Amino acid sequence: MQTRFVSFILIAFTAVIIFSSCSKKSNTQGRYIPKTAAIVLQINTGSVTAKLPWAEVKQNELFKDMYADTAVAAYIKAALDNPENTGIDIKNDIIFFVQKDSTGGYAVIEGMVKDAAKFKQFNSNATKISAETEKDGIHFLTNQKMTASWNKDRFAIVMDAPQMNEVNKFRNTYDSASPPPVRVKRDLAAAAAQLFSLKEDNSLAKEEKFSELLSTKADIHFWLNGEAFNTASMGMAALSMVNMSKLYEGAIVAGTANFENGKIVADIRSYAGKEMTAIWKKYSGSKVNSDMVKRIPDKDIAVLLAMNFKPEGIREFIKLAGMEGFANMGATFVGFTLDDFIKANKGDIVFAVADIKKDSMGKPDANIIFSVSIGDKNSFGKLIDAGKKIGGEKMGAAAGSKVFYNSNENYFAIGNNKAGIDKYISSAGNNSFPFLDKIYNSPLGAYVNFQYILAYMKNDAPKDSLENAQYDATVKMWDNLIATGGEFSNGGVTQHVEINLVDKTTNSLKQLNNYSGIMGSIEKKKKAIGYKWDEEAMKMDSLK
Repeated sequence: MQTRFVSFILIAFTAVIIFSSCSKKSNTQGRYIPKTAAIVLQINTGSVTAKLPWAEVKQNELFKDMYADTAVAAYIKAALDNPENTGIDIKNDIIFFVQKDSTGGYAVIEGMVKDAAKFKQFNSNATKISAETEKDGIHFLTNQKMTASWNKDRFAIVMDAPQMNEVNKFRNTYDSASPPPVRVKRDLAAAAAQLFSLKEDNSLAKEEKFSELLSTKADIHFWLNGEAFNTASMGMAALSMVNMSKLYEGAIVAGTANFENGKIVADIRSYAGKEMTAIWKKYSGSKVNSDMVKRIPDKDIAVLLAMNFKPEGIREFIKLAGMEGFANMGATFVGFTLDDFIKANKGDIVFAVADIKKDSMGKPDANIIFSVSIGDKNSFGKLIDAGKKIGGEKMGAAAGSKVFYNSNENYFAIGNNKAGIDKYISSAGNNSFPFLDKIYNSPLGAYVNFQYILAYMKNDAPKDSLENAQYDATVKMWDNLIATGGEFSNGGVTQHVEINLVDKTTNSLKQLNNYSGIMGSIEKKKKAIGYKWDEEAMKMDSLK
């Protein structure tokens, strides 16, 4: 008997383990968010406030100006003194989401209630409604634009967003002969009540991708539902003749953002529907062509984008979108076929903007290079002939032309500087760039040198003391941006973005707080003195 009992316990325990491992991931944060929400932003307030205590926020110059403003209501000042005066539990996550529907949409802020009396008082002041209503344990304070709702544990503030419906957005552009479309008035209290009674299956609580996102530790989690955005869109309806819905069906962007010392880091995974995912998985690239980057003859690069992909994926993408007929028709018109276009490309692209300067007329100028690797030479020759047919036989050679191109056995390059293009094609790839080691191992790499761009801007136009102060603060803040990605893993395509700051030792959230305070305070000073751009002076300067 004892042996049977032990055997039963072991079997039951094994079954529980198997069931648990096979069950879908779930989460608690998505319990009161509709699964069709277009945007979700979850802020880890515990992490954020640890990195930027409220005492430091209060030292922000813009914050000080706001607090000193006598026009600011007393209840707002109380919240500025201490956010807990709102009745919100600031140690728990704050969630913001947007829901789109047939009548427009609404935006929601959700979180936990720490003090119901304080929450009621704060929102009574905000809504200018003193008499609350109550149903099924949920309390409501509602005006025409928003409703604040709460029970003993949590709150939801719902704000109407009719402009999310394109018809409402352009309702004032109708001529007088045609009556404007009737806008449906949203019952905000009902919308709030629905959130509290939302069935779990209709929420993001059981969305595995959302659960996986939230399992990653981060200061901020964000979720973009491309299908929810584009469904019933006027723009997509206009493209109904092609199968554009396949491109955004199941489209989800899930990402995290972290504020680290000296940088802001974002990690993103993009998902798609079954057919688009199959294309991503089969045709995603390997590594950017570092030789093509090293051939760039200029020392100073402002912007660079490098990409590697399998050209055969272009055909599958066009077919999925239902545009194969249009693509073949257009290609045939200029003398090649879609197959020629695909075979001509080896799958490497590099675009760069470098050596920013002023030309002989004093106008902004830079060396621009766009380069591709050559696959089948005969097919590529047809593309060149088509380019000549469109742009003229002497494209790049005519007097005053700003478009030049050249090629060798492996690469084709086009740009606005003949000497630069010729050197790119004829020279070996031996230039070294400090960012290359960070991007060469991915199918996609991007780089933006803020410091170099800002250095050019310093002498680009005359500035007064206020503008100089903003410029100096910006130069001391932003260093560069480096992005990589394009790998297919865990059902989606990954991206990694780093925005690097000049100060490498201070947490980036603290730096953002200080920077926003400086910039905001200067803008307020500009407004106080009636500051505005001298448009005529700008026009004259552009003609120099």
